Amino acid sequence: MTEVSNDFRVTAQELHEHEETFHSFNRLVLFAILHIGLILACLTLAFLGQAPLLAVPIGLGGTIAMIVGLVIAS
Repeated sequence: MTEVSNDFRVTAQELHEHEETFHSFNRLVLFAILHIGLILACLTLAFLGQAPLLAVPIGLGGTIAMIVGLVIAS
């Protein structure tokens, strides 16, 4: 039979690494949600608002600003 270990002790280093991974993933999910919102707003402005020339720079500028913010926050 195989021995089963019930040793679930976690070192402080492992806990710290897990928390860093969790916060990085949390920022990535927030970026994805905000980017989807930005794209939907730009599509609405372009098609329903009849302002595609305004929607494109807002979309590109917003995307670049969010990428820069994500890099700086990391």
